[in-house]
Amino acid sequence: MQQKVYFLSTCDTCRRIMKEVGVDDSFEQQDIKSSPVTEEQVVEFYQHTGSYEALINKRARKLKEVLTENPVKDDADYKKLLLKDYTFLKRPVFEIDGQLFVGNAPKVVEAIKRKLKR
Repeated sequence: MQQKVYFLSTCDTCRRIMKEVGVDDSFEQQDIKSSPVTEEQVVEFYQHTGSYEALINKRARKLKEVLTENPVKDDADYKKLLLKDYTFLKRPVFEIDGQLFVGNAPKVVEAIKRKLKR
């Protein structure tokens, strides 16, 4: 089983969810602050979600400020935001056997748990 989690080590929610779903050494772990997502990874996420906007953390503190200066005109602008600053990625992102789980909504966490049941 191929398992990877993209998270922010300073995010309490990420740490809580990782503990809740049982992230261990079998998971590849990428702290997006020290190792930002690449354009290739963002494009791969897009292939799963069909939308860059779906990957955006709408609660990011910097987002409102950035959008005031540069309003988003299309989905490609969201891609640029994802590559510009790690805080704009909705997190955590779990990649499990080719399936992507984005964010911290309870239904997403439950889906991760179901997927990991062996």
